[in-house]
Amino acid sequence: MRDSRLVRIASEVVAATLKELPPDIRKAARAVPVRFEPAPGADLLSEGFEPDLLGLFAGSPLGTEFSGGSPDPPRIFLYTANLWDQAEGDMDSFRAEARLTYLHELGHYLGWDEDQVSARGLG
Repeated sequence: MRDSRLVRIASEVVAATLKELPPDIRKAARAVPVRFEPAPGADLLSEGFEPDLLGLFAGSPLGTEFSGGSPDPPRIFLYTANLWDQAEGDMDSFRAEARLTYLHELGHYLGWDEDQVSARGLG
């Protein structure tokens, strides 16, 4: 599957997911850009991230932007080739995995730790 098609589909999934969110969370979610890449780059791999990483939130969580945390702007990465591999080439599974991964990373942007993300069914 060509990555440009996976990016288009994953982008559609994110847009549809945004529409389903409660208004207050939707407003916050629209403030964090989503970037689509095939897989994590060498910089992340050198930091110890696994090559099959599905998504990542980077930057400061909502409400902590000015507290001296990360100087990078908040953003969510979805790794489309890895999501496709995780879905074993099944389009419905790809869409479901892209949605779940986006929501998981959005949870981190909202300031939820791994336990809080999992408690909300996003882990």
